[in-house]
Amino acid sequence: MPTQVSVIIPTFRRPDGLRRAADSVLAQANPCGLSIELIIVDNDPDGSAMAQGQAIAKEAAVPVKVVHMPSPGVANARNAGLDASSGELIAFLDDDEEAPVTWLCELVGSLRFYDADVVFGPVRTRLPDSVTAHREYYSQFFARSGPEESGHIDHYHGCGNSLIRREALPSDQPFDAARNDIGGEDDLLFAQMQAIGAVFAWSAEAWVWEDPLTHRASLNYTLKRAFAYGQGPSVACASSRPVNLPGLVFWMCVGAAQAVVYGSAAAVLWAVGAPQRARMLDKAVRGLGKVFWGGPFSLGFYGTAALRGQAAAS
Repeated sequence: MPTQVSVIIPTFRRPDGLRRAADSVLAQANPCGLSIELIIVDNDPDGSAMAQGQAIAKEAAVPVKVVHMPSPGVANARNAGLDASSGELIAFLDDDEEAPVTWLCELVGSLRFYDADVVFGPVRTRLPDSVTAHREYYSQFFARSGPEESGHIDHYHGCGNSLIRREALPSDQPFDAARNDIGGEDDLLFAQMQAIGAVFAWSAEAWVWEDPLTHRASLNYTLKRAFAYGQGPSVACASSRPVNLPGLVFWMCVGAAQAVVYGSAAAVLWAVGAPQRARMLDKAVRGLGKVFWGGPFSLGFYGTAALRGQAAAS
């Protein structure tokens, strides 16, 4: 029996990105004899991607399932994709990513060779030519880097461009719905898996492109995301039961020190117009996120928060 792989693409109002991502999955070279299915999860309450997904399914040479998850939220979308999938291996590709033809076989090969439960691959940023200011910073911000060689790793990355062994998942609905608006549902899952002994690996050859939307290549967006990323360790300590108070205090102290040190450096670099100024400001903002992590400081980028943001912009 060939290895069954389900590739899940959650999507929210990105028709161009969805088409590009789906086409790259359907174009995969398959010398390793995989049985591939594509799962498209439309997370728009209006079902805006359903017709496009069905058109993709009609053209495809492999099974394609199109699922409508009307309850907005990144965890809801990922869980819906898992529910619809049948593969023993689950690959996640975001709707702003594009995979080269060797991507899936590289991921599966690494998972088999390193006997891993989860494999992560690099992400390379592909910015529009119109983005000129802070271009190097944005390229690094949206990218994912790792070791030059494939092998075991002792940490985890995000869900986009990953391959998971289904039997290693802790439940049938492993993504926490409490993270629907704020994200980090993948970090929480992989932390849980790590705690119960999951094996992680890095596949240096299984890279994908990421095409950020033009409005995201701006400090207004990336610094908000940096603040939210910085909140992660503090939120994790505060959310544990019982609350990890020593850990929370530790991360808040670390964040305060980072905000002061990196903030001071950013001020100097900004004054002289140094190329590294945006990156240094990013580090300072991540430090602030560790200090101001809850209540009115919580930021939403997905789910109902995304719907509110689009309604305000229209």
